[in-house]
Amino acid sequence: MFAIIKSGGKQYRVQEGDVVRVESLQGEAGDKLDFTPVLVGGEQVAFGEDAGKYTVNAEVVGHGRGEKIYVRKYKSGIQYRRRTGHRQSYTAIRITGIKA
Repeated sequence: MFAIIKSGGKQYRVQEGDVVRVESLQGEAGDKLDFTPVLVGGEQVAFGEDAGKYTVNAEVVGHGRGEKIYVRKYKSGIQYRRRTGHRQSYTAIRITGIKA
């Protein structure tokens, strides 16, 4: 059985036992989280109000920061060049169960 959950404006396909990096969430390592799935799949598919009957249980594994991304800006002819970096914060969660 799998589920699609929504967190931080993004959707993730998860199964029991998966470790997923989502947008930064509050909570310490070991804290429990519950998500309402957008869609639940497997032998039968449930979405909309039917998927609202399910709950995806997760546990916070830890927090971290992603790989550095460099952003370059350039305009020809006027000697304009800029380079900045960005590292996105994330929370790693482990899916512990999908329950009805």
